Amino acid sequence: MKGWMGKFKVLSLLGLVAVFLSACGKENLTALDPKGYGAEKSFDLIILPTVIMSVVLLIVMVIFTLALIKFRKKKGREDFIPKQVEGNQTLETVWTIIPILLLIVIAVPTVIYTFDLADEADASNSLNVEVTGNQYWWHFNYEGQEIQTSQDLYIPVGEKVYLNMISSDVIHSLWVPSLSGKLDVNPENENTLYIQAYEEGVYWGKCAELCGPSHSLMDFKVVVVSKEEFDQWVADMQNFDPEAEPESDLAVQGRELFEENNCIGCHAIGSSPVAIGPNLTNFGDRSKLAGTEEMSKENIVKWLLDPEKMKPGNKMTNAYPKLNEEEASLIAEYLLQLSPSEITPEAAGN
Repeated sequence: MKGWMGKFKVLSLLGLVAVFLSACGKENLTALDPKGYGAEKSFDLIILPTVIMSVVLLIVMVIFTLALIKFRKKKGREDFIPKQVEGNQTLETVWTIIPILLLIVIAVPTVIYTFDLADEADASNSLNVEVTGNQYWWHFNYEGQEIQTSQDLYIPVGEKVYLNMISSDVIHSLWVPSLSGKLDVNPENENTLYIQAYEEGVYWGKCAELCGPSHSLMDFKVVVVSKEEFDQWVADMQNFDPEAEPESDLAVQGRELFEENNCIGCHAIGSSPVAIGPNLTNFGDRSKLAGTEEMSKENIVKWLLDPEKMKPGNKMTNAYPKLNEEEASLIAEYLLQLSPSEITPEAAGN
């Protein structure tokens, strides 16, 4: 009895820990509160088998309880053996057919939703974004817009946005739980997923495929804004002049150091594509650094001085001459000046 009580306490503790951990982290990094078409369909597919299995569990537990009561050991009937039913074809047929029917009930909507979410019929008339997964960041190229950016994906509310995804290195998996399901991002072939958000706001995305030591830090954001705000953001990004003189003297010195250390060899500013490091066009508009850290001058300096400590295994480690704290501070001043638009994650509700 004591052994069972001990196990019960351990299982109860583990359950409480699981519940606690499920409530931690990003506020909308959940598939249980759908805010988009794909997430809504995925949620339906979560609920359907959950309800079916709950009913099955209830029926099994009722039968099990009745059997325990009816055939329990009684005084004077210690040697009683109930009637055996081996080879009962009716029972065997019933408990074979019922699971098959339940699987069909689950499989049919799953197949329907899978084809629905893979439908590309509207792609030619919708916004298309080329998504490239990299260790450990995401790059977004807005097709036909001459806009390249990284980490923050801006989309208009209520519209289908097709993500044409490929990897530059290993297999990744793009997942925005509140907006859609997940889909692998492969280096060999392009996979397409569309997302359609119901509400404006900022939604967290993750890489859902183990891709290296900083896999858990490969976060990004989908910034959903109104059509008018999206058009304004597009115009701001297209009109941004990366050659414009920074506003402060410190930022001017920072740009000189940025160029002297050949940072532009890995990081593009503007619509030029780059395959090594994230695009920095709207770096100053972002609310997160390296995917998970708060955007601040202090954190930028820490990143420049030791990027390996903040995100292990990243390609920026040892990619440029060692900076001192003053030089890192000046470059941080310049990077924070890269703010082409007032349409930011904070303005969208983050």
